[in-house]
Amino acid sequence: MVAVAKLTPQKIAATEARLEGATLPEGAGWARAAREAALERLRATGLPARRDEYWRYTKPEPLYELPAPRAAVFDAGGEAPVFGEIDRVKLVFVDGVFDPDASDEPSLAGVEIARLSEVTQADIHWAKDLFGVLEARGQSPVPRPLAALNTALAPDGVVIRVTGKAEKPVSLIYLHRDESSDAMLHHLVRLEPGAELTLLENGPAAARFNKVLEVDVADGARFHHVRAQGRDHERLAATHIFARLGQESTFKSFTLTANGRLTRNETVVEFTGDDAVAHVAGAAVGDGDFHHDDTIFITHGAERCESRQVFKKVLRGGAMGVFQGKILVKPGAQKTDGYQISQALLLDEGSAFRAKPELEIYADDVACSHGSTTGAIDETLLFYLRARGIPLEEARGLLILAFLAEAIEEIEDEALAADITARLEAWIRRHRRAG
Repeated sequence: MVAVAKLTPQKIAATEARLEGATLPEGAGWARAAREAALERLRATGLPARRDEYWRYTKPEPLYELPAPRAAVFDAGGEAPVFGEIDRVKLVFVDGVFDPDASDEPSLAGVEIARLSEVTQADIHWAKDLFGVLEARGQSPVPRPLAALNTALAPDGVVIRVTGKAEKPVSLIYLHRDESSDAMLHHLVRLEPGAELTLLENGPAAARFNKVLEVDVADGARFHHVRAQGRDHERLAATHIFARLGQESTFKSFTLTANGRLTRNETVVEFTGDDAVAHVAGAAVGDGDFHHDDTIFITHGAERCESRQVFKKVLRGGAMGVFQGKILVKPGAQKTDGYQISQALLLDEGSAFRAKPELEIYADDVACSHGSTTGAIDETLLFYLRARGIPLEEARGLLILAFLAEAIEEIEDEALAADITARLEAWIRRHRRAG
């Protein structure tokens, strides 16, 4: 059930202005019904505004108003691609459009992969039980209207079903080539009991990007997710992950964000089976007109489940970081272990960090904690390194990497963790101060 508040005339006008002229993608009856239901959810809540509780720190209008703001295409200058050394199956989207010529043969991953645009034309498909379902569940108690907008209008995405252990990671690559592109993608992933998959994502995607990923992790299945959001600085992005976890299942997601004018990453995790594990982590580094928002909601609805939220942000030049994280423990979810930490390292006085950690607990046998800190580089540690002959900016870089290490440690695969660390080291080198 969607949490509905009384809509203001401004919200109604903004929502109808965004939907004016929009048409639902063609599809079978079940897909059409799912899209129409998403439209109803959107109209019931309205598009977000700054007065909404979970949007007070982030201006939402650039993420949905028409026309989309333009964003210059970043020239990587021959820089090696993210995950370039990883043996993976690559699926490429250019400004939100699938590029089969640049993609690998999907069957090489040893899993079932199809396009959403094709699946939604079929009268019978397992996607019927997932498309828009987890997104709808994630609308309560906090509305997520940009995700409903995506379910209604996203024309394409990938649909993945895993029955065993995938032979290779599936890598979704998002390329940005059109300065005015406004892309939406909707992905579905179903892991059957005991299955295992690593999903990689990287790239700026478009001038403005709205993405939804719905992940159903059945009993005993394992899902690993690592993404690196692209370096095109003027890009805007609103991403959403909705995950449902069965008994003794595992869900682990890590996100690296380096630059980007406005990014809002939402993750909604629901425990429905006992003894499951969910870790959600992120490292964000930004300079200047950089605004980065992580909003996490984890619902413990089963016994003996473990959740971890680990988020670190390094900000300079007036950059803004936001973290909103909630752990909800329902009645009967005994032996819950919930951990949440959000920390920011401010490299100058002009940058800022806003945090809203929350615990809501209705069970009496739990271990839940949260913490949030903001600070500058430790001058004592900096002096210690300088005293041992390490140059000032190199010493700063070492302390920044040490600060981010707890988040990176959430990545199980050592090769992937090493790739992410290398990206962060490169960002630090590019942003060293003169002198």
